[in-house]
Amino acid sequence: MKFMNELRRVGRAGLLSTVAFGFLATGALAEDRDIAFFASASQNGFNQAVWDGIQSKAKELGNINVEIYDGEFDPVVQYAQVEDVLASGKFDGFILYAQDTVGIAGAAEQVTAEGLPLVAVMFPIGPDLNTLEPQVEGLKATVGSTPYAGAKAQAESVAEFCMDKDPCKVVILLGFKVSPFDQVRLAAYEEVFGKHENIEIVATADGQYSPDATLTAMQDILQAQPEFDAVVSVGDQQMIGVEIALEGMGIDLEPIFVASAGASTYGVEAVREGRWDNTLAYFPKTMGEIALDTLIKAMDGEDYPVSYDMDVGGPVPAIITSKVLEDNPDFTGEWAQ
Repeated sequence: MKFMNELRRVGRAGLLSTVAFGFLATGALAEDRDIAFFASASQNGFNQAVWDGIQSKAKELGNINVEIYDGEFDPVVQYAQVEDVLASGKFDGFILYAQDTVGIAGAAEQVTAEGLPLVAVMFPIGPDLNTLEPQVEGLKATVGSTPYAGAKAQAESVAEFCMDKDPCKVVILLGFKVSPFDQVRLAAYEEVFGKHENIEIVATADGQYSPDATLTAMQDILQAQPEFDAVVSVGDQQMIGVEIALEGMGIDLEPIFVASAGASTYGVEAVREGRWDNTLAYFPKTMGEIALDTLIKAMDGEDYPVSYDMDVGGPVPAIITSKVLEDNPDFTGEWAQ
C-alpha cells in the first residue's frame, strides 16, 4: 500500500481486538499489498496448513503482507472480524475460510461492495454448497471442494464394505451439526446409506474436529452401542479420539471399517499401515497457495479460474486407500492434525 496507508496502519495497530498474526514478505513499501486471511479457527491444524500455503506463496511472490484472524469456530466472531477489518481500511484483499458458509455471505457482500477482491477457500460462500461458482456478487473465486461430493464418496466406500453384512451398523461423526457444510455431509451420508436396507445408522455425534471432544462423544456412544461395523468421520483429528476410546474399552479396531477425511500426515500413515481403510483427500497447503495466487491475479487483472475444484486438482485421488498410497509412495499429507 502507499506510504500514508502504512502510517495509518501503525496508528490503528491496537484498535482491532482480534488476535492477528503477521507475516511480512520482503519488498519495497510502496509496492506492498496487504492481505487478510480469515481462518475458521487459527489453532486448528487444517486452517494452519492453509495459512502455511498463503505465507509460502506470499514469500514467493514478494511484496505481500498477510495477516491471519482467528474465527474461533464461531460464526458470530468471524462475521464481526470481517466487518471490523474491512472498516479499518488496512487491507487490499481478503481470503475467507468460512465457518458458517451461508451466514457469512452478508459480510462477504460488504467486502465486495467496497470494490475489494475476495477469494473463498475450502467451501463456497452462499446458500448452495453444491457449486463452487461464485454466489456473492463480486466474489473473485472459490478454491476448495463441495462437501456433498466428498461425503458421498466416503459413504459409498462404507456401503461397499457393508455389502455382505446384515445388519451393518454405522457410526457417523460430524464436526458441528449446526454448520451448513456438515448438514450437507450428513444428508449425503443418509442418502447413500438409505439406499441399503442392511445399513443401520446407530449413532451420530459431533467431534468438533478435536480428538478430545471425539473421545468423549465415542465413550458415550460405546456405553449405549458397544458393537458397530463401520465409522465415518469428517476429520482425521476425530478418528484419533475414536482409536483412544476403542482401546480404552478393549475393542479391536481392526474389523471396523474406518472412513475418515482430511488426508493428514497421521491419517495417511494410518491408511498406509492398514489401521484405517481410507481418508478423504484434502490439500490445505496447496489450497492456500492457489487462493493467494488467484487473489493476486485478480488484483492484477490477469486471467484466473473463478472456481478451482480441489477434488480433481489434487496430487492423488479423492479417496486415499492403501492402493493409492502404493501408487504414490511419496505422498504423506499436507497437514498435521
